Amino acid sequence: MSEVLKSAVILDGKVLAAKERAKTGARAHEFARRHGRKPGLAVVQVGEDPASSVYVRNKRKSCEETGIESISHDLPVTASQQALLELVRDLNHDNRIDGILVQLPLPSHIDSTHIMDAIDPAKDVDGFHPLNTGLLAQKRPRLRPCTPWGVIKLASEYNIALRGLRATVVGASNIVGRPMALELLLAGATTTVCHTGTRDLKSEVERADLVVAAVGKPGFVPGEWIKPGAAVFDVGINRLPSGKLVGDVEFEPASRRAAFITPVPGGLGPMTIAMLLSNTVDAAEWRAVARRL
Repeated sequence: MSEVLKSAVILDGKVLAAKERAKTGARAHEFARRHGRKPGLAVVQVGEDPASSVYVRNKRKSCEETGIESISHDLPVTASQQALLELVRDLNHDNRIDGILVQLPLPSHIDSTHIMDAIDPAKDVDGFHPLNTGLLAQKRPRLRPCTPWGVIKLASEYNIALRGLRATVVGASNIVGRPMALELLLAGATTTVCHTGTRDLKSEVERADLVVAAVGKPGFVPGEWIKPGAAVFDVGINRLPSGKLVGDVEFEPASRRAAFITPVPGGLGPMTIAMLLSNTVDAAEWRAVARRL
């Protein structure tokens, strides 16, 4: 990418997410016409974490607007791991349900990995199951993790050619960092993943043509580290004591150096939900084909 010292192009996730939801809605209505029912998404929440409640409410509203039937399962914070496992197993066998979403984080007494592993991979619309992660690693993706997939979609919308770029992912979680690295590799980028063992984070970020920040710490990546002309995808959504939402990257100084940057809010948050809806219809269509075979 060429050096740019003017203000960056803002990667508008709201606009692209609306386009993606419209396409998904058309597919959902066609599915309902052919099969006599809407694609079904089970949304499971344990407890009443305020941030999770907002996310779940937005997901359920988006389902309704898109023509996907959202089936809510709200469990008390005291629900046992066994009770949640039994619910997941019931949903696995319910033919009205095409996708299962268990909202994270779960209460500390529940092993999230055990729950995610119990979801039928064909209904794993979050893309977290080891089978779906493995398919992505083997360059044959099926149900893809929603936020990384949203990054790839947003880059494509703004004609950011990923092949050959030097990409740095800051954060190595199973939810974003690791699958993001796999998506970037699939797109042909030369990819580095930074984590708590990284010795010189500043140098890794400074040489990157593309930075994805996903650590969940406000302003963790100083804007002055951003290479002039780079593309910055900020996955972090952090609420300051003032109530303001900010990302993991210092937005103002970064936007004066980058060529492209996602805002917070309005960047990858809407894209994550849009890709979840798309995954749900994908799962419904694939399951319908499998039942005919």
